[in-house]
Amino acid sequence: MPVAINLRNQLLRKHAARDRLRRAAAFTLVEIMVTVTIISLLAAMSLPAWQSVKRKTLATSMANDLRTFAGAFDTYAHETGGWPAEVDAGVLPPEMINRLKSVAWLRVTPAGGQYNWDYKQMHAGTKYTAAIAISSTSLSPVNMDPDLLLAIDRLIDDGNLATGNFFLGADGEPVYIIAQ
Repeated sequence: MPVAINLRNQLLRKHAARDRLRRAAAFTLVEIMVTVTIISLLAAMSLPAWQSVKRKTLATSMANDLRTFAGAFDTYAHETGGWPAEVDAGVLPPEMINRLKSVAWLRVTPAGGQYNWDYKQMHAGTKYTAAIAISSTSLSPVNMDPDLLLAIDRLIDDGNLATGNFFLGADGEPVYIIAQ
């Protein structure tokens, strides 16, 4: 019998050691919950920074588009002595087909809506000779995100949507004035 008891005690010790190893290798529910909480807090703290970076990227893209388009229209006016004829939103003026990439002009802007060439149009009570508006179309409405519009204004103008060359015109549409 002493041999059987001895063998039984050895087996119990092996099982106990194996159980201790299993418990030591596993995570407890509390540890998992703490980890999930920490990850959630880090994600919540990084979300505003990510939104800010996204807004700056969209603003930079639109500011570059507006500068590029304005330069092309201005060059056309200097070379020909006049401006292209008025067209609807989302339509590239025929005079500009070889001067602008139609894909860039016709796409939905980062702020929604489409680019709109305005020739001798009224905006906010003033008539302008040449302007590029961002207008709502059947493809996309303009996203009136004031933070995005202000970021664009800071990049290409005076940082005030009520004054300068980039402002909110008729129906609250963003407008970039090329020539008064």
